[in-house]
Amino acid sequence: MPPRSIIEMSPYIFVQNRNKPLRSLPRIKFCDSFLCRLRGLMFRSHLGPDEGLLLAIGRDSRADSSIHMLFVPFDLAVIWINSNMEVVDKVVAKSWRPAYFPARAARYTLEIHPDHFNEYEIGHKVEFQNA
Repeated sequence: MPPRSIIEMSPYIFVQNRNKPLRSLPRIKFCDSFLCRLRGLMFRSHLGPDEGLLLAIGRDSRADSSIHMLFVPFDLAVIWINSNMEVVDKVVAKSWRPAYFPARAARYTLEIHPDHFNEYEIGHKVEFQNA
């Protein structure tokens, strides 16, 4: 089931993996405005293992859920999630690369510390919870 609207959603969430219990959940900033998605994690010096960003768009799309790593000086684990709350792709995005597109259309792009890369697999179901 898709998450509640942003009006009901906390500005920070946890992304729980329903297929694999996680030992620790990073606190994820829910980002659905154009300006928040535009800025993303650019110009930050680092990303701690307990933080992340969830970019949300209005529909499933390969193009609209793509990311770039320009002005991001560190690698990220990127997990793409569709409207059915299913992981559809994932990658370790390298700093300063021009673009990454998911293999399948996604509505949400989870950007977290690379240490969390193996905590989500393609096909896993996730759930958003208020932090």
